[in-house]
Amino acid sequence: MTETQDRTGRTPDLSAMDGFEQLSAIFDGTLPPAPIAETIGMVDFTGERGSITVGLDPERRHYNPIGTVHGGVISTLLDTAAACSVHSTLAAGESYTSLDLTVKFLRPVTVESGRLRCVGSVLQRGRRTALAQAELFDAEGRLVAYATSSCMILT
Repeated sequence: MTETQDRTGRTPDLSAMDGFEQLSAIFDGTLPPAPIAETIGMVDFTGERGSITVGLDPERRHYNPIGTVHGGVISTLLDTAAACSVHSTLAAGESYTSLDLTVKFLRPVTVESGRLRCVGSVLQRGRRTALAQAELFDAEGRLVAYATSSCMILT
């Protein structure tokens, strides 16, 4: 199976699917996840139009030299949840790109933090731009990081 083939080996016409249909095909395993999701070990992709959730079990491989999860890993989770929330609002034939990502790190994250849950949501969706946010929680429900992201909608 290549990156764009479904379980039967066929390549679906992604341009005929809206953004949420594309994401749903990944959630249910019809399409493979994005390579970055596999690279860092993202799990539990779920959501609805306008709000996407993703999880991660922190591992030592995610650590920086001072013994906490690297800010880039945390930022990747936040970017994924926020941007996929925008992706879930796209009409067939539309695409998007991130314009910025502003991250606030609130608490250190370690293996002891347990499974992380990152919840993204669209705050405003216009014809050309969208504003989204994402909140990252540890296993005890504590907010550990927060981000906002602006995206450009491409037609």
